[in-house]
Amino acid sequence: MVRASESDSAPRVRTARPRCDWLSGGCWCRGARGAMATFFGEVVVAPSRAGVDDEESAEETLEDWEIRRELEKKREVDVLWTLRAGASAESAADEPISCSKFIVAIGHNASAFLSSFILDSICWEVVGAVKLWNEWCRTSNTTKVLPTDSFCLFYRLISDPTVLLCQCSCYVAEDQQFQWLEKVFGCMRKEGLQVTILSTCPVADYKTQESTLTLPSPFLKALKTKEFKEPICCPLLEQPNIVQDLPAAVLSYCQVWQIPAVLYQCYTDVIKLDTVTIEAFKPLLSSKVLKSLVKDISESTKILKKLLTTNETHNNIYI
Repeated sequence: MVRASESDSAPRVRTARPRCDWLSGGCWCRGARGAMATFFGEVVVAPSRAGVDDEESAEETLEDWEIRRELEKKREVDVLWTLRAGASAESAADEPISCSKFIVAIGHNASAFLSSFILDSICWEVVGAVKLWNEWCRTSNTTKVLPTDSFCLFYRLISDPTVLLCQCSCYVAEDQQFQWLEKVFGCMRKEGLQVTILSTCPVADYKTQESTLTLPSPFLKALKTKEFKEPICCPLLEQPNIVQDLPAAVLSYCQVWQIPAVLYQCYTDVIKLDTVTIEAFKPLLSSKVLKSLVKDISESTKILKKLLTTNETHNNIYI
């Protein structure tokens, strides 16, 4: 969780390692089963584990431990890189990646903004994917995805291989965020790296003395690390507002490692893929990072309409 600061200085960062339910001895507690009275006033003796064979107890504990291990293994985050033709993911990840600009779009609307105004198949190539599983989504290493799919893909600018872009429309659970950060940023050289994060958030989460009904939704707010010195494209996020989930985790990581980073958060009242929300990111096209990456606006409009049409067609299947 990252809290907005009073000035342009670095955000206050509250970080926590993923919580674990393990207790001493590598097992977790069970609630005691109670007994039910059959009539009013009956004295019921609570069941006791006294007298239970130690081997039986140890066997149950081992079973619980194996279940927990399998679940933790299933929730591991795998980052698969294919940076060189013919190279395996393991060998491609051995050498740190030289990266000057890393643009991360989190959520369907932020990802659709990059697809519409930045990405194309001529100038960019897919160089990696994140494979993860949790209660809300499952992703794979496939690169053929729809706007409504849950995915996390990495792209590289062909003319400048030091420029990387990430579209992450999938949900990364709290206990998986640290893995995501370590495995993604662990493959990059941090010298000369600058990070730009795009995300969306419900306008109801915006803290203000005014009524959120009178706010011109959608709107942009920014939060940056101490090392980020470039001009920002929108007002800073005011206290006592906070950002959370993966955007906060990425910004916190950059703050700890002293990486120049800025988060642009769009507050919107629409949770699905939406034209107005996507176009709310347009002021960022004049930023120093994205200015040189913008493609033809007329083509961008066509792609945006195609994305929304595909989304509507996908949703109509379930009507």
